[in-house]
Amino acid sequence: MPKTRVILELGSGNDLHGSDYTKAALRAVEDALHHSSLSFVRSLRIDKTKLDVEVTIGVQRPEQVDIERVKKALPLGNVTVTAVKGGLDVADPESSDSAVIASAAIAVRIEGA
Repeated sequence: MPKTRVILELGSGNDLHGSDYTKAALRAVEDALHHSSLSFVRSLRIDKTKLDVEVTIGVQRPEQVDIERVKKALPLGNVTVTAVKGGLDVADPESSDSAVIASAAIAVRIEGA
């Protein structure tokens, strides 16, 4: 049986100096997590191991995101992380440094919803 998406939470994060795409991605995930509370999991006594948590990270250089580090930032469920082209790099015209902006979408799916 296909699982139903029960929550979609969005977040954004940045690394202002250093062009660290993983740092920006982690901050975007943290921002999304701070916007949500999955109290229904506890209230409905849903087995946390049955939650599918799908994380999509948008950055200009998705190959530079450490997927495993982002995956470890999620507190529960069967987590998958995908990095895609998105976000924004903002160049500093006075240096070779860029600000990296990442977007995160976190979808949680359960059976029988």
